[in-house]
Parts: sequence; C-alpha cells; structure tokens
Amino acid sequence: MLPRIVTTWPIRKYADGAAIQREDDIASEYPLTLEVDGEEFATIVCSPTDLEELAIGFLASEGIILEAADVKELRIDEARGYAYASLHRPQSTGKDDYAKRFIGSCCGKSRQFYFRSDARTARTSMTRMTLTPGQCMALMRLLQLESADFRLTGGVHNAALCTATELLAARTDIGRHNALDKLFGYALRARMPVADKIIAFSGRISSEVVLKAAKIGVGFLLSKSAPTDLALKLADDLGITCAGFIRGQEMNVYTHGHRIVDESSPDA
Repeated sequence: MLPRIVTTWPIRKYADGAAIQREDDIASEYPLTLEVDGEEFATIVCSPTDLEELAIGFLASEGIILEAADVKELRIDEARGYAYASLHRPQSTGKDDYAKRFIGSCCGKSRQFYFRSDARTARTSMTRMTLTPGQCMALMRLLQLESADFRLTGGVHNAALCTATELLAARTDIGRHNALDKLFGYALRARMPVADKIIAFSGRISSEVVLKAAKIGVGFLLSKSAPTDLALKLADDLGITCAGFIRGQEMNVYTHGHRIVDESSPDA
C-alpha cells in the first residue's frame, strides 16, 4: 500500500518565546525504480500519487515512447517501489543518449540541450493562441486553490494543464519535474491535443522545466516564481511564452509576449 502524500511527524515548535509539542504535516518522499523491458532505467524520487502517469510521462520525456500505446504493459509494485514497463518495440537508443551532454542548433540559433534525448523530443510551439493578463492571473489563482498539500506541508510543487479559462488536470509532487511528467502522462493516456493548452506552475522556471513544457507540446508556461536566463533563452528559441511572478494583479512576461494581449484587444 502506498504511503499518503502528506504524513505527520512529532516536532517541538518554538514560537513567541515558548515551546510546544505537536505534530506537523510533512510531504512524503517515495523512491520509484522504473524497469523497462527487464532492465533498470531510472529511480525517481517522487510523491506517491499518479505513479502510472508519472512512469508514462517520464518515458515519453526521455524519448523512450511517443505515445501511451507504445507501452504494452505497465505494472506498479507499490510495496517494493518498482514500476515494470514492457514496450511493443524494443528500445532503439543506447543508454549513452540519456547520459551525455549534447549541443545542437536549429534555425540559425544556438540551442543548448542537456541530453541527446532533449534534442530529439523537445518541440517548437507554433501556437497562435492568445491570452489576456487577466486570464493568466485567474489560472494562477485556480492553481493555488488546488494546492492544499502545499498549504499543509510547504514541501511540494503543483502543476496544471489548462485551457484559457479552466484547469483540466492538476498534479502534485515533491519534484517539480515529476509534477510535469505526471501531466504529460495524463495527456498521453487521454490522447489529448495539447498545442492549445497552457501549463500553470508553482515553481521556478528553470531550463529543465522549459524543456519539459516543450516535450509536452504546450505554448504557454505560467508561474508564480522566477525564471533563469537559460530557461528564457530556450523558451525564446522553442516558441514558448513564459510569464513569471504571477501574483495578485501583477506578472512579468519574458518571451513571445505577442501572445499576451490587452483586455480590450479584438484578439482577447
């Protein structure tokens, strides 16, 4: 049986010059080892929820599969912490592709990837969708309403796949990359078109997060937190509109800002 995503731990709390004994809510940490066709591929330290989605999303993110139907069988052994995946077609890529740094170029720009699998699976967004600042802020408020586990523990990340007006699926994990892989797995299993979808995200926009968004195939990445410079260079190259520090009635738009239109615009 899987542990709960939130557990408790006895603590001594100091506040206002006094100490009290109490129990505190703590985020659970669960190691999941993924075997592919009988060979150990990776161990993912994650929150113990939506593990099938996580496995499928991770395999797609790594370029092992293109769609959920490529997985012939997926079995989760909760007690041992193992996910066993068998594929319809054997892996055609060596393990070196998942461990060696690769630098490529595209469209005359310098595009830097961490691994060869990134170069193979990251997609450039060509979406013509637009959002208003108000829609971006409203989606972030909806994400925060879905973040009960964060409010309890302060130790998890939240990500949601959205339309312009609603959250379609929200996922939680101690690892920000895992939360995105769970969304990827969800979209693949649902066979959901994602070119017109948006990711709302609670964490920092790092280069790895941008690459995850590009692999999923969305054109918008919205966050309440800050970006890094490499993340923005990648987002600019990959056609992804990045907006950060979405808090209250404020936000910063960093890349492809032509997709963020004024409320009064005829495109809104």
